[in-house]
Amino acid sequence: MQAIVFLLDAVVGFFCTLFLLRFLMQAMRVSFAGQIGDFVIKLTNWGVKPLRRIVPGVGGLDWASVVAALLLQLALAGFLVSLSPLALADDGSLPLMILWFAVRALLRQMVYILIGALILQAVLSWINPYSPLAAPAYQLTRPLLQPLQRLIPSISGIDLSPLVAILLLQVVLMLL
Repeated sequence: MQAIVFLLDAVVGFFCTLFLLRFLMQAMRVSFAGQIGDFVIKLTNWGVKPLRRIVPGVGGLDWASVVAALLLQLALAGFLVSLSPLALADDGSLPLMILWFAVRALLRQMVYILIGALILQAVLSWINPYSPLAAPAYQLTRPLLQPLQRLIPSISGIDLSPLVAILLLQVVLMLL
């Protein structure tokens, strides 16, 4: 049973990451024209396209991607809770607990995506700033870094704002 739970968690985590990445890429106006964008679109169209008939895009954001990720997390959380002894002693709060687990998992996943993009952007800025991954990583992290760059000056040409952003995102993870 442990292997099944592991595999389900890995598959759901992979697709939720892609759905959330699709949402973030659209929100941050990252081009879908490159390899990363094409990869994300091709692997998420199966869930996003049918949901777009039901879930409208509001404010120029692709909410169908978030709903797809939430539905996957709800299914996983429901399955995991059903395996728990808590499922037998349901006092009516079980659906709320499943919803909280799913929303919390999505929020944490989004923070991990941003941390990964910050690390990728920082490393690529040192090693290969002209990499095909550099522009999407920069566009994803720009809204986080610009306010920090106004507060934290570069020291000897080294931008410390990615480090501060990662530390702040780690605090957010602790609070979730």
